[in-house]
Amino acid sequence: MNSKAQKMELNDGHSIPVLGFGTYATEEHLKKKSMDSTKVAIDVGFRHIDCSHFYQNEEEVGQAIRSKIEDGTVKREDIFYTSKLWSTSHRPELVRPSLESSLRKLNLDYVDLYLIHFPVSLKAMEKCKDAGLAKSIGVSNFNRRQLEMILNKPGLKYKPVCNQVECHLYLNQSKLLDYCKMNDIILVAYGALGTQRYKTCVNEDTPVLLDDPVLCAIARKYKRTPALIALRYQLQRGIVVLAKSFNEERIRENMQAFDFQLASDDMKILDGLNRNFRYFPADMFNAHPSFPFFDEY
Repeated sequence: MNSKAQKMELNDGHSIPVLGFGTYATEEHLKKKSMDSTKVAIDVGFRHIDCSHFYQNEEEVGQAIRSKIEDGTVKREDIFYTSKLWSTSHRPELVRPSLESSLRKLNLDYVDLYLIHFPVSLKAMEKCKDAGLAKSIGVSNFNRRQLEMILNKPGLKYKPVCNQVECHLYLNQSKLLDYCKMNDIILVAYGALGTQRYKTCVNEDTPVLLDDPVLCAIARKYKRTPALIALRYQLQRGIVVLAKSFNEERIRENMQAFDFQLASDDMKILDGLNRNFRYFPADMFNAHPSFPFFDEY
């Protein structure tokens, strides 16, 4: 099947490509590379681009998308673009101006998905959807309790279409995934390859996911890289997965996640690697009234 055609339907009738291209960059020089890597990603078949105001590279990512529209590679409607509302703009009166600012930087008329980056009120987000500035709205880094609070809110106009969370072989989020499926909310995985060991997030002695001996053994069995096995694992669980790279060869390789299938026995072995380990503890937000976000699945 053509990988570009692989999508999952959202609870509001729109659909999301199951493999997305992540654009987060911590280093200044990598932000500059965002434009080139996003162009490569679109060229090799990625149609789902995940960015955020917080990443401070929306301008570069937007330029990449525009250039690929202008050269005829894609139309705007072929691209599924996700942006996120950062936690400094959660006051209702700041939500729409924040999205409009992102749209100006991107030079786009709308985003396909707008996420609350951390738990706050959904009301102002609903207005952005009504105004056509965002086709769909969802949440990021919500645990089950926080999802329940939103879903049980009187007068909820739109159920969030997805919950984007850290999710990988060492943190497989199986309980949260079951809860989301039960409520017709798609789980979107970031950090699916472990992490690129950002100094701001990660201790030097944290385990390197892609060096895991069990994962590497399965990779050898399928004659694939450990990264492809880690991506394929999530796709087979019904998760939308984000893959991030600034390396052209790896960006191309990540699209091969559609070219093979993992046997159910191997899926069970990979399930067994879960150790509830987080690469992104987010304790920089411990002053936030909803912290800890991860106190329960």
